[in-house]
Amino acid sequence: MLRKGRSLSYQEFNDDDDDGGEEEEDEDEGNAPSPVFFDDATEDPEHEKPDRSISQTQDDVRGTNPHMRFSKTCLKNFFTVVLIFIYLLLTAVAAFLAYQTISDFLEKLNNPVMSVIYKEVDSFSPPGIALYPGKAQLLSCKHHYHDYIPPLVDPGKPQEVDCKMTEVTYFGPFANETEKKALVVRGPSDVRNKELIFMQFSRNETEEDFSAINYMLFAKFSDLIDSANKSEFMRDCERNYSMWTFSGGFRTWVKMSLLTTSGVKNEAVEFRQESSVVKFNDKRPEAAQTDQLYFAVFEWRDPFMQEIRLIVTANAWSSIAILCGVFMALFKAANFAKLTIKWTIKMRKRHLRNKARELNHVT
Repeated sequence: MLRKGRSLSYQEFNDDDDDGGEEEEDEDEGNAPSPVFFDDATEDPEHEKPDRSISQTQDDVRGTNPHMRFSKTCLKNFFTVVLIFIYLLLTAVAAFLAYQTISDFLEKLNNPVMSVIYKEVDSFSPPGIALYPGKAQLLSCKHHYHDYIPPLVDPGKPQEVDCKMTEVTYFGPFANETEKKALVVRGPSDVRNKELIFMQFSRNETEEDFSAINYMLFAKFSDLIDSANKSEFMRDCERNYSMWTFSGGFRTWVKMSLLTTSGVKNEAVEFRQESSVVKFNDKRPEAAQTDQLYFAVFEWRDPFMQEIRLIVTANAWSSIAILCGVFMALFKAANFAKLTIKWTIKMRKRHLRNKARELNHVT
């Protein structure tokens, strides 16, 4: 009886356990999610929308970024090429400017400009008046002032001589066989008081077709006096100065002006003159008119000494400054071109690296 009861109770307990287990399994089966639930969860629109939006934005970014990057790269390359072209143009202009500056400097250096300066003086150094009278005879030589010459008294006869003079005999520089005799007179010096020298010559012209006396002007009478070899000095003067003439039967008024030319190496002195000729009214007896009379007046034209200087207008410092600016511009242009090329290479490498990264991401 006891065994039966125990067996019954154990059986009941097992049945209860079985029932409880089945109920727990039923409950577990009721609580466990079914395959339909997973399908519904995967098909839930709330979870589907973010995934689609992320994929769409990624596709949009992938679709739009290459075009934007390509356009920016094109613009950068275009502006880089434009800048390089501008700087090449500026470099060409700078090189042309340097060439032009050097050419102008050399041209001005080889072709100096003539500058004329008028210097006012109170008196000139007495010039030398070399006369070649030949067979003519000096009748008078006097100093007068203020452009006034008194009336002639006994023309054709020897009169007072108050001029300082000397005679020099030498052989001409162009024909050594010709012997010349020069009568050198000390010229006027007081230009303020208009000092002048009046000379009168007489010559028998029975054997002459034309009558004239040659003369020559040189810078300083004192140079002849101080010269050790007067003959050689006169030869040099005749070689360097011009010859002039005044005719018989006239009064020749010579107005002198001094011209000094300062060259690159040497300095030259030249006389310029203006002459006026007036006919002499010969009132002598006919027997005395066979002797031809010559009248000459020498005077300074004005108190201004004309100086001509050859000036080199090429300024080396200004040319050097311009060339320094040009070379600085060339250096800056070269430096900019170097940096631009480096930047272009860097941008090209970056573009290729980004393109390779995109291709790797797509694959």
